[in-house]
Amino acid sequence: MLEFLNILQVVLYIPMLALLGQGVLYVLAGARRETNFFYTTLRLVARPFTFVVRTLTPAKVADVHVPIITFALLLLVSFVVFAERGYLTCVQMGYTDCRR
Repeated sequence: MLEFLNILQVVLYIPMLALLGQGVLYVLAGARRETNFFYTTLRLVARPFTFVVRTLTPAKVADVHVPIITFALLLLVSFVVFAERGYLTCVQMGYTDCRR
C-alpha cells in the first residue's frame, strides 16, 4: 500500500508542476504564450486533469479559472496522500498512537 501511495504522489506531482510552470509562463510570456513550445507542452501534460475538472465544474466557471481549481484540487489530494503515507510509515515502524 505504501508503494502505491508513493507512485500516486509522483503522479500527482507531475501535473501540479506542469500547472505551476504554466502559471509562470502565463505571467512571463503574456499574449505570446500560445505560441510558446514549453507552454503548449506543459498544457498537454496537465490536460487530462484539467479536462476532468472542466467536466465536473458548472458552465459558469470561466475557462481561465479551471487550471487554478485543478491545481488546488491536486494540492489537496496530494496533502491527503502525504498524510496517509506518514500514517502508514508510522504503523509499519510499530507505533501504536500514530493518529495523534
